[in-house]
Amino acid sequence: MIHPSQHLKPEWVKIIREHVPWAEDAGMLHPAQLALVHEQGWFKFLVPGAYGGLQLALPEMVRLEESLAWANGSLGWVVTLCSGAGWFGGFLSPQIAPHLFAHPHLCLAGSGASTGTATITNGGYIINGRWKYASGVHHATHLTANCVIKQGKETVLNDDGSPLIIPFIFDRKDVTFLSAWKFIGMMGTGSDAYEVRDLFVEKDRCFRIDPNYAVINEPLYQYPFLQLAEATLAANIAGLAVHFTDLCGLIFDEKIKGEKLNTAQKNTIKQLLKNLTDKLNAARTDFYRAIDTSWPGDLTGGASSLQQVSTASRNLAKTARACVDELYPYCGLQAANPDTEINQVWRDLHTASQHSLLTFES
Repeated sequence: MIHPSQHLKPEWVKIIREHVPWAEDAGMLHPAQLALVHEQGWFKFLVPGAYGGLQLALPEMVRLEESLAWANGSLGWVVTLCSGAGWFGGFLSPQIAPHLFAHPHLCLAGSGASTGTATITNGGYIINGRWKYASGVHHATHLTANCVIKQGKETVLNDDGSPLIIPFIFDRKDVTFLSAWKFIGMMGTGSDAYEVRDLFVEKDRCFRIDPNYAVINEPLYQYPFLQLAEATLAANIAGLAVHFTDLCGLIFDEKIKGEKLNTAQKNTIKQLLKNLTDKLNAARTDFYRAIDTSWPGDLTGGASSLQQVSTASRNLAKTARACVDELYPYCGLQAANPDTEINQVWRDLHTASQHSLLTFES
């Protein structure tokens, strides 16, 4: 199984990792990290080529996202979530999308929670709401958000009686940021909250995440959003787990050279690391096999290959957590020291893996 480092230049990894302490303290990416992201176009992984984006094939993008998460969890997560929002370019109105995506430092952040309302008015909507945990929000040029549609005080319903929920896109200047990210890991993501009050937006500011509403006729915008999200999040968790096992290798090498452990104990940790690294790599292999098989595939009827992506994504996340937690007690107190790299990776993994999308069996 290819190590994530193979997809990144060493100088990129150096820039990313040497600025991690600053990003952790500041609650956002360091300017040098951000400059690298923009230079390489990583926020544009999924932006349509017609708008200047990379429009990467899913297998290529997921491997890059795992590599970035291996380099640093916060940076990988911000790139994944913000580039994921760029995928909405395949569904935005062609009248507004070219203008939005022309921004020289394009970055879309947002939330999938339906905690806002959009009240129908003449020519558009009046938006009110507050949304939590928008990774990369401090770097965003635009924000996306789900809103419950209102007609006056009444909720507009779908045919099945459920509330009609539609995503919108806002300009940064129309959004207020709120401090909200108070968790042990992913501290460099700056995943703070944002709110909008009595904002009028025109009709072209909303869109439908549905292959039938795609305005860019490419396989990427026919791929189901659920499996796209599952795969990209699982890849981040895998990248973090590989980083953790790499650091374990360094710690265990020192323990094996030392005199505190007896021969049996040294053999135990050596074999344990090998077994768990093999287990993690087997789950990564299954995951990438499922991704590659599903792409591009029969995206309208290929339920079996898509279900395999869901299953493999959840299994990879579960395996990554289990392998890291089994290794953790053998790493000594330095693994519990918040000033160490291995502790930072452990905190990032256990924060990222709390995402509800990968918590339950598919």
